[in-house]
Amino acid sequence: MFGLGGNKQVVGLDIGSNSIKAVELRRAHGDIQAICAGLEPLSSDIVVDSMIVDSGSVASAISKIFADQGIKSTRVATSVSGHSVIVKKISMPAMTGKELDDTVRTEAPQYIPFEMTDMNLDYQVLSEEPGSPNIDVLLVAVKKDKILNYTNALQLAGRQPVIVDIDAFALQNCYEFNYSPAANSTVALLNLGASVMNINIVKGNLPMFTRDVSVGGNQYTDALQKELDLSFDDAEAFKLGKKLGTVSDDAKTPILQQVTELIVLEIQKTFDFFRATATGEHIERIYLAGGSSQVPGLIEALRREFSLPVEVLNPFLRVEAPAGAGALLETQAPQLAVAMGLALRSFEGKL
Repeated sequence: MFGLGGNKQVVGLDIGSNSIKAVELRRAHGDIQAICAGLEPLSSDIVVDSMIVDSGSVASAISKIFADQGIKSTRVATSVSGHSVIVKKISMPAMTGKELDDTVRTEAPQYIPFEMTDMNLDYQVLSEEPGSPNIDVLLVAVKKDKILNYTNALQLAGRQPVIVDIDAFALQNCYEFNYSPAANSTVALLNLGASVMNINIVKGNLPMFTRDVSVGGNQYTDALQKELDLSFDDAEAFKLGKKLGTVSDDAKTPILQQVTELIVLEIQKTFDFFRATATGEHIERIYLAGGSSQVPGLIEALRREFSLPVEVLNPFLRVEAPAGAGALLETQAPQLAVAMGLALRSFEGKL
């Protein structure tokens, strides 16, 4: 949404609380191929609550992932999420051009709970039916210091931030390309990261409702650490199914279930609000992405709670995977969904 430069080839770079993910794409013989896809872990105190606390460590991790993957390009698309990001769908009288731009900027303050001088603002017309007196507009605002927080780290790593998007929209971009949704198909896209869950309810190619929730995989890890007296690294590995010689698998099940119930409750609240504001719309399927999509029992809990098909979103369904990335994709492909959506910005209007 927040394009800071031209629309040329970019590397998709997702800076998360637990790791940095990079995807670079190219077009070959009419298909989209991934030149590379990589992930570089971060310690838990480097990115906190979606803000980069240690820019030097993030810059070093970015440089490492670019070197390891042999990425020569310096042009990067990245994305942000969290409480500094505001997304609102508003209905306005039909108008175009400068009149629309002026009206959006005049009306925006009533929807933004921050000083407008502190915000970067963008918008997109979602629907414009001929003869209709109204249009739907998606209004997006992000705190300027949030964008600077990310772009400064990129520049410190010698990279050029040409696009700053929103995590939820990058996820939608990945979904649209790989799944080619029908215009009347309504799905929920959930990106469950380490500290934030992005929820984007989409009908066809239109975002219907977007929300970021401050829950994520770190809550599983923290609970395991506390209840089983584990180190962070051991709890993180145990969470995702690795064996620990000192602890039985049975010990973690009730702990994971408690956190899953919390996460499911937040999703339920979001779905209830969506149904209350979007009369007649019904979610048909849930797609799950992010590192915590692999937590044992989560998918089953979502299926049980919502009585809907739930599947892990595959960012490489229609994208040819890079050579030698089989081991990475087998276990960590869902974590690359946002980076994939960002990398696909290279081909906007050309797919």
